Amino acid sequence: MPASSPAAHLWTLPGGLRLAFERRRSPGFAFDLRLPVGSAHDPVGLEGAGGVLEEWLFKGAGGRGARALQDAFDDLGVRRGGGVGPEATRLSVSGLQADLRAALALCADVLTQPELPDAELPVLTDLARQDLEGLDDSPADRLAASARQAAFPRPPGSPFAGYAHPVSGTLAGLSALTPGALRAHLARYGQAGAVLGVVADLPPEAVLDLAQTVLGPLRPGHDDTVPATFVRGERAHVPDEAAEQTHLSLLAPGVSPQSPDWLPWQVALNALSGGSASRLFHAVREERGLAYAVSAGPVILGGQGFLSVYTGSTPARAAETLAVVQDELARLPRGLEQAEFERARAGLAANLVFGAESLRGRAHALTRDVALFGAVRPVVALRAAIQALTLDRVNAFLAAYHPAQAAAVVTLGPAAPLPLEPTHA
Repeated sequence: MPASSPAAHLWTLPGGLRLAFERRRSPGFAFDLRLPVGSAHDPVGLEGAGGVLEEWLFKGAGGRGARALQDAFDDLGVRRGGGVGPEATRLSVSGLQADLRAALALCADVLTQPELPDAELPVLTDLARQDLEGLDDSPADRLAASARQAAFPRPPGSPFAGYAHPVSGTLAGLSALTPGALRAHLARYGQAGAVLGVVADLPPEAVLDLAQTVLGPLRPGHDDTVPATFVRGERAHVPDEAAEQTHLSLLAPGVSPQSPDWLPWQVALNALSGGSASRLFHAVREERGLAYAVSAGPVILGGQGFLSVYTGSTPARAAETLAVVQDELARLPRGLEQAEFERARAGLAANLVFGAESLRGRAHALTRDVALFGAVRPVVALRAAIQALTLDRVNAFLAAYHPAQAAAVVTLGPAAPLPLEPTHA
């Protein structure tokens, strides 16, 4: 495939894995491998399979036991990251450029030659149970899981568990996991739909040859989209009599990454919740003192974009807090003022620049761009596209955007701030 820009390259390996590379003068490297298998792909009845399997993969690989594998990474002095999300599993590594080949080979061993010792599985499932139990100590995380369960129920007949459970799974799902079931699930992790993003100071041809040599043997794998079926206007409350606050979550339809309205939506979200001058911060905290923190941002599930809002307030003022948030969402179709548009656009450009400064951040952006947008978005070109946006363009989009009408509202606390009858708008 042709290069996306003079500095960014995108190739597709014979097995289907896409390689995105950006050359940057630096003594270090960073790569991010995104495999399109997340917690939403857990088989029905085996919720938690992806999260447990990701941990199990690092319990030995390539003829090394768990300790030897960890020592091999540590001997390189690299930083590891990644993890399992709703739609993908990521392996990310950064370090000094001389160690790029060795680090990538270790990750390839993890995927192609894992030891998967049976004796480790009970320990890992027990840790996952502890993580689930920890939700009781984190109302915000517990609310987020409950909100996904209410707004994105599993489509009937789907073999996938979908978005209605935490990455850690469920107690029933963890109890049902077996070594054989997890080894079968590993077959999904392969080249199909996978993206490798690399940032390093190397010739493009050398990076392409490295990826083909090291990751070429990776199994075919699977690339399945799990539908995100959104229940419009849903209402639910999670009772928690011991809670000192009432936590509120609103989920509403947004904009797909493939839509021409993606950047106008991003500017609108920045105006809604992009700092101390944003609408939600001013209306909820500064004007009325209803909550210490309130935030809104995009969520991408099943190729669709959704708006997610979170805040917490005292039980006595939760209904007022929710009403103010809904009013701010309902006010969006009336458009932005010139000053707030310029602030939001400048903030979006600044976030882009600062995020691209880090090698790790840029490698992650490469895989995200290819997975969501189908191509690498060069920073210079993206900055130019943001700068080219006008107030009229953003307001034309907002005039037809009515998130308040379809928002799903889920609350957690001692009492429900609103009646629970679904509106299904």
